[in-house]
Amino acid sequence: MNEQQERKNPFFLPYNTPHDVAPFDHIRLEDYEEAMLEGIRRDDEQIEKLINNPEKPTFDNTIINVDDEKDNEGYYDLLSRVSSVFFNLLSAETNDEMDALAQKMSPILTKHANDIRLNEKLFERIKYVHRHHRKLSPEEKMLLDNCYDGFVRSGALLDAAGKERLRQLTEEASMLGLQFSQNLLKENKAFTLHITDEAQLDGLPDSAREAAALAAKEQEKEGWVFTLDFPSYSPFMTYSTQRELRRQMYMAKNTECTHDNTENNIEICKRLINLRREIAQLLGHKTYADYVLKHRMAGNVRNVYKLLNDLMAAYKPTAKKEVKAIEKMARKLEGKDFKLEPWDFGFYSHKLQLEKYNIDAEMLRPYFELSKVIEGVFGLANRLYGITFRENKDIPVYHPDVKAYEVFDKDGSYLAVFYADFHPRQGKQGGAWMTEYQGQWMERVDKKKPFSPENSKNVRPHVSVVMNLTKPTAEKPALLTLGEVETFLHEFGHSLHGMFANTRFESLSGTNVWWDFVELPSQFMENFAIEKEFLRTFAFHYETGEPLPDELIDRIVKSRNFNVAYACMRQVSFGLLDMAYYTKKDVFDEEIIPFEKKAWEKAMVLPQLPDTCMTVQFSHIMAGGYAAGYYSYKWAEVLDADAFAVFKKHGIFNQKTAQSFRDNILSKGGTENPMVLYKRFKGGEPTIDALLKRNGIKTAKTR
Repeated sequence: MNEQQERKNPFFLPYNTPHDVAPFDHIRLEDYEEAMLEGIRRDDEQIEKLINNPEKPTFDNTIINVDDEKDNEGYYDLLSRVSSVFFNLLSAETNDEMDALAQKMSPILTKHANDIRLNEKLFERIKYVHRHHRKLSPEEKMLLDNCYDGFVRSGALLDAAGKERLRQLTEEASMLGLQFSQNLLKENKAFTLHITDEAQLDGLPDSAREAAALAAKEQEKEGWVFTLDFPSYSPFMTYSTQRELRRQMYMAKNTECTHDNTENNIEICKRLINLRREIAQLLGHKTYADYVLKHRMAGNVRNVYKLLNDLMAAYKPTAKKEVKAIEKMARKLEGKDFKLEPWDFGFYSHKLQLEKYNIDAEMLRPYFELSKVIEGVFGLANRLYGITFRENKDIPVYHPDVKAYEVFDKDGSYLAVFYADFHPRQGKQGGAWMTEYQGQWMERVDKKKPFSPENSKNVRPHVSVVMNLTKPTAEKPALLTLGEVETFLHEFGHSLHGMFANTRFESLSGTNVWWDFVELPSQFMENFAIEKEFLRTFAFHYETGEPLPDELIDRIVKSRNFNVAYACMRQVSFGLLDMAYYTKKDVFDEEIIPFEKKAWEKAMVLPQLPDTCMTVQFSHIMAGGYAAGYYSYKWAEVLDADAFAVFKKHGIFNQKTAQSFRDNILSKGGTENPMVLYKRFKGGEPTIDALLKRNGIKTAKTR
């Protein structure tokens, strides 16, 4: 018998790995399709058993089974098991074969999801339980409401023709969202700026030169290669004195997916906007935004626009002053007739920051060596919550860049597995995100007995953060900017939300919360980045071991609000663009680029260029789940500033405050309304005051 005959698909077997983590080292490309199709078959079998159950529908024999009942052996949900690995790797470690398989399987998986949500017999059971059920705990009631609403929002109340139309729309939207992401990744990786004349590196710091030399070596080229990945693009735009090259980089970045080639996303965006509008209207809503916001803290379109307009009123006057100051700096250096263009903004902004605060990202890099930053971030979690991290090299990983850690609670018990994937590479999407390979939930130990604390096992989560931080070079270890430290803290905040999950049902655990609440734990953690007490724990010069000097920390703090209003207006502009698309009541038949320019015009403080386009690369609102929800970042920023003010009042490492944040927010997932959870922590509703004070827009005494 040969090896091929002996080998079994690892998704079908007990993993036999530490904490039952995914056996990345044993998974082959051909395993995915086989396991997905078998997972669909098993799901269908379970649904048939459920709808043919002769017993009266109850919460226990219907809702729990629909939500998270595992397979007959009780080990795992096969489809969830394989899908989590496949789609996570599709973002973090993809290739042409993976992309092709995703194109093949996506409509099959969407059809399967529709088959469940549009199953009339199944919905009849759910509807019966929704109307007639035993007394439920708050978490059980939330699960029941989510289950019923989920079916309704997926078309369960439509007639046969409506259901068939919804199937067509959702399957097409799924395919187009996938195509959008694949196009963007290909366009991003296709562009390089190849420099062979060292004079054209003028202004660039050693870190950028070394990274570019490494990139050239990896591509077997002479000289230096710059890419559109953030660790390469951002330093180039900040430091390069070569204005024409900055223009080339800027235009390459800001015209991605607009070119006359197969990666053009313009028609895909138009179609996605119309598909979502039609889906919402088919389900009885005026617009897609109305459909989405029914299950958000904001509640409705009016409240979203109120937030965006309030921020615009508060920040735009300051943002205009910030831009004028940068224009003044540019003319001081280049002459009074100099016209500031978008590719100049980062360069002259940096010059002004140096003049005002004598600070820049390169000064700080030597103090932010990645291994020390990791120690600092883990140490912060230890000081706040008592948890510890231990790297375990026996845990399989999907790429050598990835580190895997076991996480232990303050009592020494196992809490979670944490994967960290730090650096850009060819098959990896840009940006940074947190995800899960396994969520947290409570499993019944004896399947024949009802659930109880005694008859349960707490299945702990496997969470991952994926980032694109500066890579090490032959000469130096990975040295980060302060912005990259903040990115790490942000994604780590999401991961704490996942790791501390402590709920009965997986669909309510961890980050399974309303989208304008999900950014609170992540943005909250960013606050620590400029706190002296935190920086003191890890910010040491990678060569000398000297701590980050006090006067440099003071300059960081003083410069914290440099261009803060400009940054706020940028986020507001994205929110306005998002809402402009998804509050459309009629067919969207306008040209994307002019529509975009008009939609966010009132938030713009820099001139717009005619050929650039954000929409076609705006993954959040086209392919990432933030459609009609991009305002969430600013909504959560109000919450995070308000929450951190509580920590500042009692001490940033105060364990009693941290325990309250863990107990009331991080561990509760989506088991209750997020405002109820927040008020339980804070003792009242959040206000915008703390954010305005933090940003220097409003003084502490102003009311």
